[in-house]
Amino acid sequence: MTARDGGRPRALGELVFLLLWFLLFARLDAAVGKDFAAATAHALALQSAEHAVHLDIELSANRWLAGNPVLGRPAVYLYRLYYVVVAGTLLWVFVRHGDVYRRVRRTMVAMMVLVLPVYWAVPMSPPRFALPGAVDVVAAYDFLHLQSWTNPTHYTAMPSMHVGWSLWCAYAVWSALRGAHPRLALLAWVFPLLMTADVITTGNHYVLDVVGSVALLGVSIVAASLCGRLVRQSSHR
Repeated sequence: MTARDGGRPRALGELVFLLLWFLLFARLDAAVGKDFAAATAHALALQSAEHAVHLDIELSANRWLAGNPVLGRPAVYLYRLYYVVVAGTLLWVFVRHGDVYRRVRRTMVAMMVLVLPVYWAVPMSPPRFALPGAVDVVAAYDFLHLQSWTNPTHYTAMPSMHVGWSLWCAYAVWSALRGAHPRLALLAWVFPLLMTADVITTGNHYVLDVVGSVALLGVSIVAASLCGRLVRQSSHR
């Protein structure tokens, strides 16, 4: 298949592009959210806003999970290995649903572009650091034994990209299946619901971080649609 807009691009070129893009994103992501004082201040402001509207459930949810090691360990596996689901979803759409691949890939790229300025402008400490008494559940049951986990170098809780990527996976699967299998397509949205529960109970994100993730996906879908329209218009000239 030729690499027309809306179709599947060539595999080798796409692989090179994605590898380079993810490497660039990782480098830029590691460079933002360095201001601990600002991250703490933003976290306190967010907590105050949540308390005002009775959404401040993070500490009670975290303590509940910390007291249930049977659930704590699977929660850590989900938190650590969600990248496998993201990569698998991208590969599945590329191989089996080339008609929607470019659209969902553009949405993924848009999310990565749009989230970095937010991380730069609004660094945010996660609940496990900002809430007194919060338990770092991932550190307690981390099967990967990543020492850097307890001594982070950047603070980027808002929005949650764990939830953001899981929302992208659901959107990609829904886009691919909604025509032929509408009920099956709806099941994909269970993944971000599970991830939302995971990041809140493990002490890594706030409720409003999840709201930010939903907003990020929505804006990214619009940006990807506009980009696709521009590409099609330029190809018709």
